[in-house]
Amino acid sequence: MTDAVTLREGDPAPTFTLDDQDGNPVSLSDFRGRKVIVYFYPAASTPGCTTEACDFRDNLNSLASAGYQVMGISKDELPALRRFRDDEGLNFPLLSDPSLDIHNAYGAWGEKQLYGKSVTGTIRSTFVIGEDGSVELPLYNVKATGHVAMLRKRLGLD
Repeated sequence: MTDAVTLREGDPAPTFTLDDQDGNPVSLSDFRGRKVIVYFYPAASTPGCTTEACDFRDNLNSLASAGYQVMGISKDELPALRRFRDDEGLNFPLLSDPSLDIHNAYGAWGEKQLYGKSVTGTIRSTFVIGEDGSVELPLYNVKATGHVAMLRKRLGLD
């Protein structure tokens, strides 16, 4: 078994093309020249993931006005992503990575602690990717609650 990938500031962001909740392909390269926030979350419509997604939703206008595009990635299939978007009024792309290829490329899949037990799953992670396609801010093991406020502060948006 190989060691998990850990992206660092300045690393090139792994490229991807994944389907969004409506089945449309979304490529990271589509956003070259723009700043992108890519966040990985364990499962649509679960309490922590809903808190985090709604936090991004509620801050999307200010993030967009600062030049950031937000997209969430999970292992969920498209019907679950559509329900999640519709139920919560989410206004940014939710991308499906059931193969976990992109999770693995970003180091967002692996061993983690859940209720004191070691399990394998999605490591809640966020990556700020610069206009040049490099990782500007890699954040692993983030908390769902208060994450966007912490991110805004790190980005100097508060």
